[in-house]
Amino acid sequence: MRRALLALATLMVSACTPENALGGSLGEVIDLTVTEVIAYRNPEALQLIYTRNRGVFLDIVIRVSISLQTQSDDGTVTAIEPEAGTRLVLHGDWRPGNPRTTVAHAPGGEPTRNLPRLRAGDLVISRGGQSGGLTSGSFSMRFEETGGDIGFGRTLNSNFTANQTRDAGFGELP
Repeated sequence: MRRALLALATLMVSACTPENALGGSLGEVIDLTVTEVIAYRNPEALQLIYTRNRGVFLDIVIRVSISLQTQSDDGTVTAIEPEAGTRLVLHGDWRPGNPRTTVAHAPGGEPTRNLPRLRAGDLVISRGGQSGGLTSGSFSMRFEETGGDIGFGRTLNSNFTANQTRDAGFGELP
């Protein structure tokens, strides 16, 4: 029931958020204006970086990093292959079968600020998801009341389209 309500809330919020925009109560403490969304992907993680160009500064408004490896109770590691139609339930800490997610804010000329662990969230990939192509989708998340530097108990949501998902591979091993 709880997951169904979270999915419904994500759909409702996503319908209200324009493409490549950030929304939610986090906007009360930081400016969520976005110039571009960049996606990076390797076998271990998917990262969405929302940037804003402020002349001499390039702000990382929000950086969402999602582990693409989960671990079961017995220690078995499983890789997640996000592609069109994939829905991931996001968590801020390790839970069996679910990817760990971290979120940070790094305005140009200032230190990086980490947001608290996720209390709940989800990510839907509607197109793409692989390196080299377009990736689009939406996410919705709520942060814990404590921990991190900013964003305590706040929400964040987005519809996004990254025109090219960049390969964040590690390259050839020596």
